[in-house]
Amino acid sequence: MTFRPYPGFTIATIILTGFLVWLGVWQLQRLAWKQNLIATVAGHMAAAPISLDEALKLSEDDVQYRKLTLSGHFDNSKEAYVFTTNAGGEAVYHVLTPFITDNGRTLMVDRGSIPQSKLAPQSRQKVEGPAQVTGVWRVPDPPGFFTPKADAQKHIWYARDLAGIAAADGVTLAAPVVIEAGNAANPGGFPQGGQTVVDFPNSHLQYAITWFGLAAGLIGVYLAYHISKGRLALKP
Repeated sequence: MTFRPYPGFTIATIILTGFLVWLGVWQLQRLAWKQNLIATVAGHMAAAPISLDEALKLSEDDVQYRKLTLSGHFDNSKEAYVFTTNAGGEAVYHVLTPFITDNGRTLMVDRGSIPQSKLAPQSRQKVEGPAQVTGVWRVPDPPGFFTPKADAQKHIWYARDLAGIAAADGVTLAAPVVIEAGNAANPGGFPQGGQTVVDFPNSHLQYAITWFGLAAGLIGVYLAYHISKGRLALKP
């Protein structure tokens, strides 16, 4: 076999091929991480509810998506409404209400969604007096650069901005989290709980195959080019 490689082309091919292989390996590492995350969250969601005291002792990763049960009462005078849309593209609002536990700690509960026609509190039945809530512990995403400005006077927000919501209503939270209420029926049917979404797109294997395929294709092009120029031959 004879092989007389072009130096510049060879160096560039080695660098680019190495980079593509590195991207493929990185995606395989991400795949392992994502699979572990999905398994962990599934385990948390399937586990029995824990108490607030137990939740506060866990790390952020260990408590995320855990179910817990709270006993206390809602402060209905400080509802906040987070705008979003449903699967049909219609405007809906998530009702966030401070929940004061029996030992005096306050957490923000996402009680579920309501249509725009139920935005006014008087259009819905209140949950007054002692109450018990079982929900999912979530650390919400902060507002993004393009998140519209909240209308604090109307208590309408466009992200679950806990710091902003709590500051607007003078609420001190025991933890910067939202408890997403389960699907237990509320009086009158609204808000509709059980809105927790567990969706972790997992395309890392496809991405890894793509990067490895590009690396193999680049090597093929490199070899084919040298063959076409007579610089690579199987026979002397």
